[in-house]
Amino acid sequence: MTATADKTQTEILPSFVAGSWWTPSSPQKVTDILDATTGARLTGVSTDGLDTAAAIEHARTVGQQALGELTIHERALQLKELALYLNSRVQELYDVSFATGATQRDHAFDVDGGIGTLFTFSGKGRRELPNSHVIIDGDVEPLSRDGSFIGEHIYQRIPGVAVQINAFNFPVWGMLEKFAPAFVAGVPTVVKPATPTGYVTQKCVELMLESGVLPEGSIQLISGSARDLLDHLDYRDHVAFTGSAATAATLKKHPNVQEGGVRFTAETDSLNAAILGPDADPESPEFEAFVKVVFQEMTVKAGQKCTAIRRVIVPQDRVEAVTAALTERLAAKVVLGDPRVEGTTMGALASKEQQGEVRGAVQRLVDAGGQVRLGGPEGSTGDADAESGAFFAPTVLTFEDARTPEVHSVEAFGPVTSVIGYTDVADAVALAALGSGSLVATVATNDGETARAFAAGIGAHHGRVHVLNRQTAATTTGHGAPVPVLIHGGPGRAGGGEELGGVRAVKHYMQRTAIQGSPDMLTAITGVWHQGAAAHTVTREDVEAGTAVHPFYKSLAELTVGDQFASGLRTVTLEDITAFAEETGDRFYAHTDEEAAMANPFFPRRVAHGYLLVSWAAGLFVAPDPGPVLANYGLENLRFITPVTYDDAIRVTLTAKRITPRVSDEYGEVAWDCRIHNQKDELCAQYDVLTLVAKTWPMAPPETSQG
Repeated sequence: MTATADKTQTEILPSFVAGSWWTPSSPQKVTDILDATTGARLTGVSTDGLDTAAAIEHARTVGQQALGELTIHERALQLKELALYLNSRVQELYDVSFATGATQRDHAFDVDGGIGTLFTFSGKGRRELPNSHVIIDGDVEPLSRDGSFIGEHIYQRIPGVAVQINAFNFPVWGMLEKFAPAFVAGVPTVVKPATPTGYVTQKCVELMLESGVLPEGSIQLISGSARDLLDHLDYRDHVAFTGSAATAATLKKHPNVQEGGVRFTAETDSLNAAILGPDADPESPEFEAFVKVVFQEMTVKAGQKCTAIRRVIVPQDRVEAVTAALTERLAAKVVLGDPRVEGTTMGALASKEQQGEVRGAVQRLVDAGGQVRLGGPEGSTGDADAESGAFFAPTVLTFEDARTPEVHSVEAFGPVTSVIGYTDVADAVALAALGSGSLVATVATNDGETARAFAAGIGAHHGRVHVLNRQTAATTTGHGAPVPVLIHGGPGRAGGGEELGGVRAVKHYMQRTAIQGSPDMLTAITGVWHQGAAAHTVTREDVEAGTAVHPFYKSLAELTVGDQFASGLRTVTLEDITAFAEETGDRFYAHTDEEAAMANPFFPRRVAHGYLLVSWAAGLFVAPDPGPVLANYGLENLRFITPVTYDDAIRVTLTAKRITPRVSDEYGEVAWDCRIHNQKDELCAQYDVLTLVAKTWPMAPPETSQG
């Protein structure tokens, strides 16, 4: 998919729908978008006449088909290509983003963070998910005594569209952290960014399309209002919302959500807390790290982060010390101004509207008893022009009554925090819970028991708990930095959603279905061999006679799921067991002491080491000569079931269970179902052998450069 916005359209920000850029021909209403620093007009937005239904239909048809032609690994690899392209054009995103009030440091969280999320989901998609269209969830459940009827769960992509309604504070990361898992899942995205900073999102989408990486219909953009968007959705679709709790509540009331089955997840308001442990006195490393993290959360993106620290909960006798240290640091290090000017450390809020909302929220906190220790509703912004620009001074409040309701209910979405005191750990836990559900809390302590008590007390009220101490102060990713490998979300007021979380996020855009049937049918559906399904069995005698090919001599181009090798029997002697014990040093009594072994209810007498059996099994199934199997890289799910004693014999059955070609390499991964039986056909051990296998054999020689 390639497309470039019409550069002559400067008056109205274009949308990208149904494969092309679009602007209204005769808009009745245009909303002006202003530079957050200077107040100058940047562009306007209008969606008058936009065919939202056509955009949804385009995603469900063209987008679904194009993405469905790719496997999970192929889509994940395209994310990497996209991330590399955006990295090559990153300065263009920085240049546009400055107008939102974002500093160069802020770009690291929004622009760089968004691109980094693409890299992360690309890597996790290829490492942790199969190279197929189906993800198996959990073990097979036997549903009949003879194994002819079984069941298991699988994930498949939802057949609709992923609609993302994003907030203004992270116009790049906010989009890409939703787009990445949906894309890996194979679900097309329609992006509806917040109006004040939507021009940054538009620039990012333009670059994504210019990359030529994305399949047709995999992303669309609505620049401006999309009030009828939910009217065209149904149970096939997923809405991921980030914004205010009030707006989320309104959207949840839509009939298509309430009655039509539209999947709806939200990440909303959050009065996050930072808690200073009782062991962290002003001389401790934890105290210094604590003040630093609160400072960072107040100043990054000018405090316009859903994860920013709004409540600073500290021991009562340290309220003044924390307040003094925080205000001194803010006064010394914050330079308000145009982020494009060298020396500026904090820019403006995203819009004049946002400036007014923050000012009003701070005034509500002051009216409720908050004492202004720095800043305030009309705090000085220094040389920054708060009339033309949307600047707001860093503000620190204290409250005599830590349970003042407004402290725990009014969110000033800017560089504002309130410091309150607690009496003991139980009191601090109760104060944190008054936030009615939050995205994240930091606990600064170097005492393990204190950390345990706080985790147990506040964990159920938060999506993430960040424990900060002297060991992590220099390495932490920070209180307010959602990382793609951990969930981002929280209960209650925070919206109840769980974005990110690695492959968990991918599964948000998939349907889990229970599949029941015979082993053959489940093998056909999943592409993974199931015990009891048809197998193509060869023996060593077949191989030596030249009537069959050992599976280890088949490249990925020749190997099929169900290819199986069945060995002959090998007898275990007492001398074998004793020699293995002496050679390895594993002289556990069950292998070396007849009387003690027989006293154990699990063993008939001295038994063979489990790892002796695994080693012998390899000797029974391995093909010795060079071939497509390049390496053994591990075992999974190893279980020892029936003990093997001397004079018993074992045989092994090895079956190609799962074949995963690597998209970008000349080899792939094969998981082999390995089962060891004794002479009575009792199952003694089972596990998966993991190998790397060449796609073709002989492999093509590596390319060499000419000098």
